[in-house]
Amino acid sequence: MAACSQFLCATAPRASLVVRNGAAASSSSNAAAVKLNIGSTAASSSCGAFSQSDLFSTRLVSSSSNPTQLGPLNSRQQQQLVITPRCKISVGDVVPPVGLKDQDGRLVNLDKFKGKPLVLYFYPADESPSCTKEACAFRDSYEKFKKSGAEVVGVSGDSPESHKAFKKKYRLPFTLLSDEGNKLRKDWGIPTDFFGALAGRQTYVIDKDGKVQLIFNNQFEPDKHIVETLKIIQA
Repeated sequence: MAACSQFLCATAPRASLVVRNGAAASSSSNAAAVKLNIGSTAASSSCGAFSQSDLFSTRLVSSSSNPTQLGPLNSRQQQQLVITPRCKISVGDVVPPVGLKDQDGRLVNLDKFKGKPLVLYFYPADESPSCTKEACAFRDSYEKFKKSGAEVVGVSGDSPESHKAFKKKYRLPFTLLSDEGNKLRKDWGIPTDFFGALAGRQTYVIDKDGKVQLIFNNQFEPDKHIVETLKIIQA
């Protein structure tokens, strides 16, 4: 299975990271890839922490039109970084078999959704303001996904009981899966935010053959996950 590169997006602290067809794009239209060498230093951001090791290769998406080799980051550069570590699941990969319990405690394998596009969105926690906003946005656009033949599934580390209450309270028409211990998100390399204190918010669009078509990461603008995934689903 191919591993995707890391991208440090030197845009606004709340910038989106979109990976399509093996490339990353920031919100800046004139972004250019710049090789980044931070040695053994640790780069921090508003969304998380990153420690360099031999296993990591990094790229900086910058507004600079003249890519150059960089040294250690200064504090301002660190504050502007949105960091996505090496992904074990990347665009173009076929998703491996995954089995998680749904809101009713039933084991659900992702193979169940083969034959139709799947929007698999990982969110930090039931009932948090941003996660509730995202879930309700997916709910309100659910018919658009269904009309395009797609299914939506949410995943967090909450228990099936928590998911059941969350689903009922907000009348969510889609399945919620319980990734207890956040094992799946760790296996897939989904980044954490706020120096590891907050689980990341990352969405995958998987085609009918089980192949990843889009990876979208944005912690602070949950509604953008719906916008970006619909662009792919409705294309």
